[in-house]
Amino acid sequence: MSLLNPARLLLYVLRARCMLISLPAHEAAHALSALVLGDDTARNEGRLTLNPFAHFNLLGTLSFILLGIGWADPVPVDPRRFRSVSPRVGMALTAAAGPLTNLLLAFVSVVAYKFVYYLAPDTVLMAFVLYFFNNLAVMNLALAAFNLLPLPPFDGSRLFSLLLPAGLYRKSIQYERYIFFVIFALLMLGVLDVPLAMMQNALWDFLNWSTGFVEVVLGLTGPAGTAV
Repeated sequence: MSLLNPARLLLYVLRARCMLISLPAHEAAHALSALVLGDDTARNEGRLTLNPFAHFNLLGTLSFILLGIGWADPVPVDPRRFRSVSPRVGMALTAAAGPLTNLLLAFVSVVAYKFVYYLAPDTVLMAFVLYFFNNLAVMNLALAAFNLLPLPPFDGSRLFSLLLPAGLYRKSIQYERYIFFVIFALLMLGVLDVPLAMMQNALWDFLNWSTGFVEVVLGLTGPAGTAV
């Protein structure tokens, strides 16, 4: 199939649309969580939005295109402004909001995919709809797994930091930028492929279990098929 084939171009457009939904939702969730905890820094800088251009990161976008995993510009957070929680706990809660949002989007996408698969007519248009929901689920699951890595500067490191002694936690923050470049190199070399695959498989198992109610509601047995 030619790269300029209209069907292939439409697939690329649908894939790009999935990215323009997934990344802004992840970052906006961080901003909203920080605001709820008392820090309005992200909102004041225009990051409490689903506008993808407000979160655009060139390197992260290129990584998404080339590797299937990427990121947006980090949302600015001032932990000193958190109310009722310590800065450390507040950062962990703010960090968790991103991958949890991606998991929610993946869940909704799988549910929508199943209903379309089982109930919609078998047409070319529905095939593209299935492709969209399938890609949206895969993309958000990959983002959740990627960001749950317990390594700086990913969201998982903020959660893992709750288990670290205070001194080691401060060290990890101090060298976060340098650790990021090491992690990016490992990602490019494929060193992180196995742990990422293990996390994604575990998350897929959870999604398959949690969306099993669709077959029950429709009185069906057996999994839905695979999109184009």
